[in-house]
Amino acid sequence: MTSVREAGTTTVPVPIPSRTQFVQEAIKHRILTGQLTPGQPLVETELAESFGVSKTPVREALKTLAGTGLVVMNQYKGVTVRTVDADMAREVYDVRLLLEPEALRRTVRAGASLDAAGEALARADAAADTAERSLANREFHRALYLPCGNPLLGRMLDEVRDQAALVSAVAWAAAPSWRREATEHREILRLALAGDGEGAASALHAHIASFVERAFPRDGADDGRR
Repeated sequence: MTSVREAGTTTVPVPIPSRTQFVQEAIKHRILTGQLTPGQPLVETELAESFGVSKTPVREALKTLAGTGLVVMNQYKGVTVRTVDADMAREVYDVRLLLEPEALRRTVRAGASLDAAGEALARADAAADTAERSLANREFHRALYLPCGNPLLGRMLDEVRDQAALVSAVAWAAAPSWRREATEHREILRLALAGDGEGAASALHAHIASFVERAFPRDGADDGRR
């Protein structure tokens, strides 16, 4: 069923998100804000009661979230929030390192608008909590790669967005470093707006690589934390 709103003299239908979509976004938000922690069991009956829905939309939402890599479905252990370790983080960030700088290079080369990236930076600076900041940071990166001119490349990067956000959430909980990342974001955007595609791509590559090295240092490496 849909509601309607008036647009002049025309009645325009307003779609209502499905129960599955609602539950999916709610669970994702809880995961990315740390309310549901890595390794935590996700019990269909408990979630259904929490959201006031039947188990069916919960089950469908969990299947979708498993497809995006935020949860793990196991025949014996049931469904759990995905655990973040160094191997998982490096797999996700390796994909980003391979694809994201090239996408930004193409965005700059095409002269695409970067207004959305600037707006996302402003939202991150004004964020009231880690959840808002994380969402704004995700939108900043997406605004850099989405206008690259290759829809398939954009979709491939979209597919790892949630996993990258989960890695960030876990890393920030251990050692908040968003001020450093915000400074790096501003430099990346400055170079991109100046038309320096190579410089922007290089700065983005260094930004992604340094984050995963700080958050998940290799054995014997000093991550700089005290």
